[in-house]
Amino acid sequence: MLRALWQLTKPGVMIGNALSAFAGFLLAAHGSVDWLLFFWAALGTTLTIASACVLNNYLDQDIDAAMARTKKRAAWIKTVGQRNTILFASILGLLGFGILMYYTNWLVVVVEIIGYLDYVVLYGMWSKRKSVHGTLVGSISGAVPILAGYVAASGVIDVGAILVFLIIFVWQLPEFYSIAIYRQKEYAAAGVPVISVVKGTAHTIREIFVYTFLFVIFTVSLGLLGYAGVIYTITMLAVGLYWLWLGLQGFTAQDADAWARRMFKFSLNALLIFCALISINAWII
Repeated sequence: MLRALWQLTKPGVMIGNALSAFAGFLLAAHGSVDWLLFFWAALGTTLTIASACVLNNYLDQDIDAAMARTKKRAAWIKTVGQRNTILFASILGLLGFGILMYYTNWLVVVVEIIGYLDYVVLYGMWSKRKSVHGTLVGSISGAVPILAGYVAASGVIDVGAILVFLIIFVWQLPEFYSIAIYRQKEYAAAGVPVISVVKGTAHTIREIFVYTFLFVIFTVSLGLLGYAGVIYTITMLAVGLYWLWLGLQGFTAQDADAWARRMFKFSLNALLIFCALISINAWII
């Protein structure tokens, strides 16, 4: 049962989003870290993310059961039970939002509520099933944790907050669109109108390149505008240029699925490097 409950939180998604929240906090703290505030912000954010993931799993049972990469999620819900799944999500959400309301600031709570509703309602209940733009809608919630972490430390939404939000927002599109290419048949069979199913692989490759380019622009801008240092800026420029070069290969790739898998794997590396650099930014040049 405990393993099933853990799996329902989508550990990979939850941990990835939580790490971005931690990184956003450390960037905004500028080296003067209130570690107690960091702890409560991290715990509250992680719990709310977990709650939203559990609810999303509950809503996506029919889709998950039809796809090879997600069919285990539906099995975990059968193990836990429908009612217990909702109860588990509710407990996680109440604890998470309660911690954020008591220990952080109102901006964090508002940002988290927006992200929660976007992921569960706008994405999970509607756009994922009905619109080719579902990924765009869902990417709003995916960019909320880093923004929440940032405003937990800063207490304001400034240019830096907007930039880190945009960085994670645009990062998700090449990442997910790459999955949409090599999992195209599965999405089509499940009736999910992802971009590769609706508009085709060639169009998806073009979209991937555009959003990768925007990722480079936004990550470098964070350094050029003084929110991160020289080491960060040079490193992220190199990472971004390599990702762009990899993206260009998609236009002539003989095996689009293999290329998309490479793009997806590198997107994870790009995110880890970005989060690591902004986390230690105050202690490096």
